[in-house]
Amino acid sequence: MKKFLSAAAAAALTLAAVTASIPAVTHAENPIVQTSFTPDPAPVVFDDELWVFTGCDRDGQNGNYIMTGWQAFSTKDMKNWTDHGKFLNDNGFSWCSKNNAWASQCIERNGKYYFYFTTTTNGRAIGVGVADKPEGPYKDVLGKPLCGPNWDYIDPTVMIDDDGQAWLMFGNPKCYYVKLKEDMITLDGPIKSFDMTKDAFGVGKQDPQRTGTAYGEGPWICKHDNLYYLVYASFYQNQGGESICYSYGPSVTGPWKFGGQITPESNCFTTHGGIIDYKGHSYLFYHKNGLKGGGTFNRSAAVEEFTFNSDGTIPMVKPTNNGPAQIEPLNPFERVEAETICWCEGVKTEKDSSNNVNIGNIKKGSYIKVSGVDFGDGAEKFTASVASAESGGNVELHLDSKNGPVVGNLKVGGTGGWQNWEEVSCDVMGASGEHDLYLVFNGGDGYLMNMDWWQFDGPGAKGNTTDNTYLFKSTFEGKLDSWTSRGGASVEASTSEAFTGSGSVYCSDRSSSWQGVGRSLNYKFKAGESYSFSANVKYTEGADETKFHFTLQYDGTDGETHYDKIDTQMVKKGEWTQLSNTSFTIPEGAKKPFIYVETEGDSDDDTPATNFYVDDIFAAVDGTVIEGAGKSEPQEPVIPGDLNDDQRVDTFDLVAARKVAVEKSDDKRLMKAADVNEDGEVGVADLVSLSNFLLGKSSSLK
Repeated sequence: MKKFLSAAAAAALTLAAVTASIPAVTHAENPIVQTSFTPDPAPVVFDDELWVFTGCDRDGQNGNYIMTGWQAFSTKDMKNWTDHGKFLNDNGFSWCSKNNAWASQCIERNGKYYFYFTTTTNGRAIGVGVADKPEGPYKDVLGKPLCGPNWDYIDPTVMIDDDGQAWLMFGNPKCYYVKLKEDMITLDGPIKSFDMTKDAFGVGKQDPQRTGTAYGEGPWICKHDNLYYLVYASFYQNQGGESICYSYGPSVTGPWKFGGQITPESNCFTTHGGIIDYKGHSYLFYHKNGLKGGGTFNRSAAVEEFTFNSDGTIPMVKPTNNGPAQIEPLNPFERVEAETICWCEGVKTEKDSSNNVNIGNIKKGSYIKVSGVDFGDGAEKFTASVASAESGGNVELHLDSKNGPVVGNLKVGGTGGWQNWEEVSCDVMGASGEHDLYLVFNGGDGYLMNMDWWQFDGPGAKGNTTDNTYLFKSTFEGKLDSWTSRGGASVEASTSEAFTGSGSVYCSDRSSSWQGVGRSLNYKFKAGESYSFSANVKYTEGADETKFHFTLQYDGTDGETHYDKIDTQMVKKGEWTQLSNTSFTIPEGAKKPFIYVETEGDSDDDTPATNFYVDDIFAAVDGTVIEGAGKSEPQEPVIPGDLNDDQRVDTFDLVAARKVAVEKSDDKRLMKAADVNEDGEVGVADLVSLSNFLLGKSSSLK
């Protein structure tokens, strides 16, 4: 979206531009796209896939909004996004002007896709294109704007209500609405505007060019449960830049009640919100300054997961660099487009002569991260479609980090052109289970290669893992297996102690008992369902005994953070001890579940908290008994006189009892069975009691 502001607001924008030009620190997976700038994200679900349509801020601009077209991206897991490229240029329709590809939204009806967008044509206007696929190509079926030109008409949002009626909304500084006919390209009545009251839209800047409410622009209409929500970019109270606010009501046209602020003031002056439910989760999309070279005029789409309050209101949502959790794994044994990316550096996407998207601009050190790749029983082969007009290079396949274990090395030679595609393969060893996959590019100077797609092959392709019982097994054989520090403690892989194998994880530099070692639970763990957890702990210094907790931390539906104990055990110094629970339930509505090991009550004074080791942390389906330290399989109770443990007392036991009475034994179970009178000793008295019982002289062994 573009901004048209008063002199005071323009001055604030100048200040924002200066501060926003400071390079942002990139981290993790938010913004969701790193290959281009992606303002004004508009999410929509098509079948089982979530799509996001964005604008395209021109690289390198630092003094104006120059938006050169519209792009589309899609995901099935909320971490890995497939780039479908720029599907419509700023002047892709004959009546549209250049550099004015402002906010947009797409919707499907009756097998067709309708793309509503903002542009200029002797004023601002709302246009519409029609396509057979979400990624286009889109046709100009009207040959003119759908709404406008009118200086207020920007930032369309569209919704089909439960009764089948389609609605279009837009506007700055007022919010306008109009019905659409079923063909989605014809207005069904006059364009109206909402009553811009402070009860409906909150209190905003007292600017004579605005309505005095918090509403600014960029409306987003949606429904959740029984309420309708109008989300919008706001000039809330006296804040200098835009934030996201919302109003809610009983129908698609209100009456609206101001709900409050959802996000704090944007770090790039503008923002553009979109709320959507997907696979049982609720998400807020927005844009921010989050990439190198980003700023007020170079914005990037981001997303956060949130939970509606019990009364239907929306909580404040804090922008993060991590984004939401992955909700399902990526299958590497199906063809994966190379432009399916969780995070990347030194890579761009482009379209070939057939309008297919591939990755290019690849140099030495460029890399792509793909999150949550499930190799199952293992991969043995990697194949990629590549092209190079030079001498090519290598694609190193790393697990879990850019510098993680190398499981394959694809050697790519020259193919005679940047679009002359060849399939090249390499062997793979050591890739099984679920990992983040890093494709790290290496070679000489200059551009190395382009890549179109990749795919693994091997036993994991059959889709049946060795053991579906276990959700993860962390054995810490030279790596941390996604386990991290909690609260600032030091966490590292260690070979000093091990419960099994040769390694464990060592947690040290603890100043508080709640500091420990933990990990987030991913999409495999569902709120309201039960699982089996186990961890083995040991410490070697300090008190003779220390209480350990295996704990679940999560955000509850009440907006508070909760801490539930999975298991608690008193641990003796120098001994491995198991913390386990075969049926622990993650509470209903729990968000951001995080499990960790901590201690209790050993840091109330100036004494540092106990350093400890953890090994073999496993999670499995409900009811699974996981073997661990000091947790042997339950045995049948000892029957006095039953020395051969066949669950009955007879003359064979008398023979064994005579031997034990003379020779004794280190077998505690055998000695307990021989002590038939239960006086704590094994001797002649026990033999007499056993004999009288077998001869029928006594009805009791005592």
